[in-house]
Amino acid sequence: MTTFRNLAFCSPNFAPRHLARTTLATTLAITLALAANAHAATASLNDAWQFYRDEARTIAGAEQVPAGAWSTVNLPHAAKIEPRVPTAPWQGTVFYKKTFDAALQPGERAILRFEAVMNVADVWLNGKHLGQHLGGYLPFAFDVTELLKAGEKNEVIVRANNEDNAITGPKPLKDLDYIQHGGMYRGVSLITKPAVHITDEMLAATPAGGGVFVTFPQVDKAQATVQVKSEVRNTSKTARTVTVRNTLAWQGKEIARSEQKVTLKADERRHVTMPLKVAQPNLWSPQAPNLHELVTAVVGEGAGDAVKTRIGIRRLAFDRNHKLLLNGEPLQLRGVNRHQEYPHVGYALSPQAEYRDALLIKKYGFDYIRLSHYPQSPAFMDAADELGLLVIPGVPGWQFFNKDPAFAKQVIKTCEDMIRRDRNHASVLAWECSLNETAMPDAFVDTLHKTVHKEYPGEGVYSVGWLPRAYDIYMQARQHRIGDKHPLPRKPLIVSEYGDWEYYAMNAGFNQGAWADLKPADRSSRQLLGQGEKHLLQQATNVAEAHDDNFNTPAFADGYWVMFDYTRGYAPDLEASGVMSIDRLPKFAAEFFRSQRDANQASAPWGGGPMVFIASYWTPESSPRVRVYTNAEEVELRLNGKTVARQKAAPSRTHPNLKHPPVEFDTGRFEAGELAAIAYTGGKPVAEHKVRTPGEPVKLDVALDDMGVPPTVGDLLFARARFVDANGTTVPTNGQAVTFTADPGYEVIHSPQATSEAGIASVLVRVVQPNGTLSAGAGKLQGALAPR
Repeated sequence: MTTFRNLAFCSPNFAPRHLARTTLATTLAITLALAANAHAATASLNDAWQFYRDEARTIAGAEQVPAGAWSTVNLPHAAKIEPRVPTAPWQGTVFYKKTFDAALQPGERAILRFEAVMNVADVWLNGKHLGQHLGGYLPFAFDVTELLKAGEKNEVIVRANNEDNAITGPKPLKDLDYIQHGGMYRGVSLITKPAVHITDEMLAATPAGGGVFVTFPQVDKAQATVQVKSEVRNTSKTARTVTVRNTLAWQGKEIARSEQKVTLKADERRHVTMPLKVAQPNLWSPQAPNLHELVTAVVGEGAGDAVKTRIGIRRLAFDRNHKLLLNGEPLQLRGVNRHQEYPHVGYALSPQAEYRDALLIKKYGFDYIRLSHYPQSPAFMDAADELGLLVIPGVPGWQFFNKDPAFAKQVIKTCEDMIRRDRNHASVLAWECSLNETAMPDAFVDTLHKTVHKEYPGEGVYSVGWLPRAYDIYMQARQHRIGDKHPLPRKPLIVSEYGDWEYYAMNAGFNQGAWADLKPADRSSRQLLGQGEKHLLQQATNVAEAHDDNFNTPAFADGYWVMFDYTRGYAPDLEASGVMSIDRLPKFAAEFFRSQRDANQASAPWGGGPMVFIASYWTPESSPRVRVYTNAEEVELRLNGKTVARQKAAPSRTHPNLKHPPVEFDTGRFEAGELAAIAYTGGKPVAEHKVRTPGEPVKLDVALDDMGVPPTVGDLLFARARFVDANGTTVPTNGQAVTFTADPGYEVIHSPQATSEAGIASVLVRVVQPNGTLSAGAGKLQGALAPR
């Protein structure tokens, strides 16, 4: 949700190419009509902050920081650039300060809004302590009207601390399976509002209200009702009469409008609710993520505010067998869990990087994401709306409960704030106001469930939790299901996690320190990309087995653990069960999931359609039994032009439930050359994949992996150096050192040195200037980025 100053749907500097289909003609027309009164504006304060990290742990306030110790940074910002595998992740206090100009017209209000600061944030403006915010994942805001100095420099100071905190949880870092990375890792803005305006939903703190709240009381293919509830405030000293107007557009064309005159007393806040009727609506779904543009405007004396909200018209329900219905149609969801971190920068991702993560998740066969274990960025939520990904946001929590009443109060507030921020996203499936894998008192569980429905009243809204009590949806991990003799509750079921823990430390339960019963390393799903073909095939074997087994439950969705490898606090290594590496490179398991998407599903942004993939590097170390993934009816495998076999891709004794099971071929023995897999449907070839035995590497192919999302200044993306032979085949070498060299156009984050995994070395770079140069070298092997 943005004011008219920011007309882009994501970051002002970020607009994916495929957003071009949505025009802003309606928005611009209304903006021009309001020009005479339009004082509402949003100014980014992301640039040119001064930063200090208190390594000595002796500084209580910013005034104690030595004058020459500050450095200049831009937001989003990580408190510390960590190594790829942090051995001592930063915990402590950091300081930020910034000066800025601000000028208010008579009657205008100013709001200072922070999108997230980890984890305890104290804020001062012009020497006045505005307050303290607990929790590192959600926005908070202050009305700073009376403190701004017109015609002078204004100074904002932030003290942020990400040390273990018993009130916010989760458990201490030394026992934690992820890292709460410190810093001001999301944006800050100064919002100017006229005297009569639409409130900020976080500042208003109104249950089931504040800002703009859109619901859908009635949705079907013939007609939909879009109900818009807007909180309007008059901060002037006299009564004001204004018009509240809602305009709904589809692909730039107005399709519905409603307006209402309202007289507000001095300092009155009031919710104004109006329905919009839409005939034959273009409904939102994972396969057709149709988005509409809603503009809510307040015009009249002392007014001139407008808020734009991007919405998807859809209806969620469950049938009597607890199966999910979306817009009246049954929907089975294949999903994955996601941590939001990148190597080195932690949570401080660019909006484009967030979008690329969502794009990868969609590309590799998933339509559902459990946002583990905390609310994730607005940019990621926007991407989920656009790409057709259903998500479950959750409150921060994992294996930790504090009996202090302040802890329960903080969790409830986090649930409220999460819903207020994300309630208008079409992508939200349910709300996980539940402390994951945590024993919670019954009364607390009941309160969390009720909080969901208090903040979002009406039908089609669901709470979800890992305990069967109270919640609308029961979320159970596969490792908890195995051996559990208790009957399932009679309610909708999601398999929250699977494919990792049950193959790693099944008998350890929740006790992360009980390592005695670990499975052998080559049986685990925790396999780094650089561990080689055998280990990657084992991970993929586990994944296929576990996913198949989930169909033996009544679950309407499952979520593999996890999409990307990630760092954690209790072990100085990577948790490597991701289907992609921490550098966002696919393992064989990712291709298995890609094959599970039906061939008739496709989209320009993420691909899809018929596919076939050979899970082999075809080297002398490769198994002669070749595994192939496909969503076609049958596959033919050829070795050096000769047919090995042609087999149907049909359910089997090993995979009785998979619609698109893996297909295995026995070549008898290794023979150098080319493997080719041809996929057929209806007897006709529909897809092909070839793998060639690699020779010796002769050069490095260097590229920026932007995934079709054009990078802009400040963006983060991976630079790749690929070892290739004379035929252009990737040589899947592991552990080879590569040094990257960048000109001032690109900043290599942390270190220019990297080692190869499966033939590719990756470094994270920040775009400083467009069209920079980048090269890489590994001994005699060299490569450079082609001119863009």
